[in-house]
Amino acid sequence: MALVLVLVLFSLLGTCSSSSLISDALVLASLKQGFWFADPVLNSWDVSNPSSACLWVGIKCEKNRVVSINLSNLNLSGSVLPVISGLDRLVNLSLDGNNLSGDIMLANLTRLRSLNISNNELNGNLDWDYSGLMNVEVLDAYNNNFTALLPLGISSLKKIKYLDLGGNFFYGEIPTVYGDLIGLEYLQVAGNDLRGKIPGELGNLTNLKQLYLGYYNVFEGDIPKELGNLVNLVHLDLSRCELDGQIPPHLANLRSLNTLFLHTNRLSGPIPKQLGNLTGLVYLDLSNNALTGEIPYEFINLKQLSLLNLFMNKLHGSIPDFVANLPNLETVQMFMNNFTGVIPETLGENGKIQLLDLSSNKLTGTIPQGLCSSNLLQKLILFKNFLFGPIPESLGTCLSLIKVRLGENYLNGSIPDGFLYLPQLNLVELQNNHLSGKFSENRNSSLRPEKLGQLNLSNNLLSGSLPSSISNFSSLQILLLRDNQFSGQIPATIGELNQVLTLDLSRNGFSDDIPPEMGKCSHLTYLDLSQNKLSGHIPPEIAEIRILNYLNLSRNHLNQTIPKSIGVMKSLTVADFSFNDLSGKLPEMGQFAYFNASSFAGNPCLCGLVLNNPCNFTSITVRPKKVPGDFKLLFALGLLLCSLVFAIAAIIKARSLKKTDSNSWKLTAFQKLNYKISDLLDCMKDSNVIGRGGAGIVRPVGDFGDGVDIVQWTKQVTSGHKEQVIKIVDHRLPSTIPLKEAKHVFFISMLCVQENSVERPTMREVVQMLCEFPRVNHQSPSSTPNHQPKNLDEGENCNLKLPPDLLV
Repeated sequence: MALVLVLVLFSLLGTCSSSSLISDALVLASLKQGFWFADPVLNSWDVSNPSSACLWVGIKCEKNRVVSINLSNLNLSGSVLPVISGLDRLVNLSLDGNNLSGDIMLANLTRLRSLNISNNELNGNLDWDYSGLMNVEVLDAYNNNFTALLPLGISSLKKIKYLDLGGNFFYGEIPTVYGDLIGLEYLQVAGNDLRGKIPGELGNLTNLKQLYLGYYNVFEGDIPKELGNLVNLVHLDLSRCELDGQIPPHLANLRSLNTLFLHTNRLSGPIPKQLGNLTGLVYLDLSNNALTGEIPYEFINLKQLSLLNLFMNKLHGSIPDFVANLPNLETVQMFMNNFTGVIPETLGENGKIQLLDLSSNKLTGTIPQGLCSSNLLQKLILFKNFLFGPIPESLGTCLSLIKVRLGENYLNGSIPDGFLYLPQLNLVELQNNHLSGKFSENRNSSLRPEKLGQLNLSNNLLSGSLPSSISNFSSLQILLLRDNQFSGQIPATIGELNQVLTLDLSRNGFSDDIPPEMGKCSHLTYLDLSQNKLSGHIPPEIAEIRILNYLNLSRNHLNQTIPKSIGVMKSLTVADFSFNDLSGKLPEMGQFAYFNASSFAGNPCLCGLVLNNPCNFTSITVRPKKVPGDFKLLFALGLLLCSLVFAIAAIIKARSLKKTDSNSWKLTAFQKLNYKISDLLDCMKDSNVIGRGGAGIVRPVGDFGDGVDIVQWTKQVTSGHKEQVIKIVDHRLPSTIPLKEAKHVFFISMLCVQENSVERPTMREVVQMLCEFPRVNHQSPSSTPNHQPKNLDEGENCNLKLPPDLLV
């Protein structure tokens, strides 16, 4: 129906003057048909009343003619129909910030001065007939999908001042004829797919104030020295476009320059000292290049500098003291260089520093006291240096701090009071230092650290118990306290960390029970409490953490059974209960059916199919009789007498040997071998090597076959089951070999050759496991009244600690 109405209106157009408002209204009505819009934003475009066109949304008129269309940010879709070129009095066209797509074609808009089609999804090219657009001063096509060569016709727009073709897919080279657009004040072609060299002809654009050429473009060669002719330039951005060579000192001619961004290229050589002449410079970013040398002393003149980014270069030397005296400096980032010496003592005393990142250098000395003198410091990043001394006490009251990363230094002393409870903090890293003292309670109830998401205090010398106020960290997601000297009970308030994902308290001295409240940490995925002194049972509440996938409780003193509720946790992919005092039957459902036996090693009272140790046998406990004191005395005298007899016999033997000829040979019979030297040499080849170690090279012997790995051979023959150990026992051994002992040794051997080194027991643990196997005296029941069988299925505590004469 609307299309019919438009056709009727066009029929009326023949009776009207082409210069009338009605003709413009008909063009707008036709243009509306190309748009799609959900909101009634264009309902005022009532084509039944074309004379009201000047009152329509986004329309402006002069002398009853449409001169401006502004439909910016109206969420329009669809396309721009070519009929728009019928608005011959149009001066301004703004369609930016919509979702328009397809091609756009403009022609014969001789009065058009400003065209803004940015931030849409338009595609195709911009190869228009620019002879009909001669008065265009602003052409903004930023952030579309144009895919073509940069349009050459634009060079005919002699009045153009603002040209933005960035954020598209233009390819090829920058046309040299763009250097003829001498009226240009703004030029952007960044964020395309341009190649080739930056044309020196751009140095002719002496009226240019802003120039953006980088970001995703890949240019060849260096920065043209002709750019030093752009004496009116205020903003120069050549970042991220793979420029190489040195920074031309000619850029020092740009005395009006406010911003110089050359970061993320391949620039090399020293920083030109001439850049110190750019006294109006506010933002300087030379980061992520291969610049060498030191910071030029001439930078002392950059009194207006607010941002100084020199990070990720190869700069060396010390950080000059004058950097601390630049009165407007707010951001200093020099990380990943080779700076040495100390941090300037007065850095931060200008009262404006907000971000300081000097990490990954070789700085020494202490952290300056005045970094947060005006409570503006937000980010302090100094990790991976050689800093020592304490953390400044003033940081404990720096309420503006958001991120602190001081790890991997040599800091000592205690953590300042209140520091960890600052209200704006979201990240604190103090790991790998020599910090001591306690994790203090929050003594200021008005400070609520509700934004802290990550806290890493691992590998320090912190001691004492954890504060109950740890529950204040309500947004904490990562808490790392491993490798310290914390002790005491884990506070029950840790269960109030509802957002925590990773909790590592390993390698400390925590004792007593695991608080069952930990089961309230419903978002926890990683829990490591290993290598502490925890005792008691494993709380079944841990099973309430539905997404827990890593659980390490190894090397503690936990006892009783592993809760069956943990056995049915489907989320667990890694679990380690080894070297505790756990007993009873292992859960055999859920993920426990897939865990390696090393996850439960060092718990002699555990049984189950995973351990190849069925729970249908009894364990014998021998209660040794108390040895009388008289017997101990007689036993000691007997040992002494035997020692004297042995010593006398040794002396007599030695004297008899002296009487014999010292040059006489001792004859020993050997069996003649049928091997030849050639046979031995044939076996000494790399294909027969099965291992190398500190004692030399190991080659196979016996019936394993050439080049067979004995570990793999053993696993293949036995399928990794200790019940099959008889298949690999040397047939030359007596038939009375104790099979149970062989199985036990085989089980331990399989642990020792685990592919993952973490799963292998230490030598001390191997000895412990070897001693855990009981050898029962083969006596009649009547002669061993103290033997008390115990069924492991009942999950009771058991004792396999036997007297020395019964240990293997």
